[in-house]
Amino acid sequence: MGSEQTLVLIDTNIFVIDLRYKRDIHFSSNREFLDSIAKMGTGFTTVVNLLEVCGILSFNLSEKQLLELWFYFHDRYKVAVLPDTRLESNFPVVEIHRIFDLLKKKMPLGDALMVAIAKKHLSFISTMITWDKDHFEGKFSGNVLTPEEFKPT
Repeated sequence: MGSEQTLVLIDTNIFVIDLRYKRDIHFSSNREFLDSIAKMGTGFTTVVNLLEVCGILSFNLSEKQLLELWFYFHDRYKVAVLPDTRLESNFPVVEIHRIFDLLKKKMPLGDALMVAIAKKHLSFISTMITWDKDHFEGKFSGNVLTPEEFKPT
């Protein structure tokens, strides 16, 4: 890694487009972004996002496929999943006031959990990548970009 690469929080929709929506208008730029992040090794997501991906895809996957998605997600995308992907671990505890502060900004619970967990484990995080920029602008303390807007440093 270079001396000053930016760690990037990646939202659920990036992974869902890659796994499910190959004909989406953004699929190619989404795929390019995921490939570049994998090469740089600077991407991460939270266990909340991975649970969301699994929940969305659970309707079309067998139990075996769902478990493979869970256990091989890191290998597939080369992103860290915070804080832990062991099925035996507890759901990450984040102080309620941190979640509630985000809810007061009109943020859905899943998004608030993702941001609170990310900030708890990487308080310096400054960049988030999502196709739903409007959900996070003015609510996430750093840059909110689409995969098309992201330019690696």
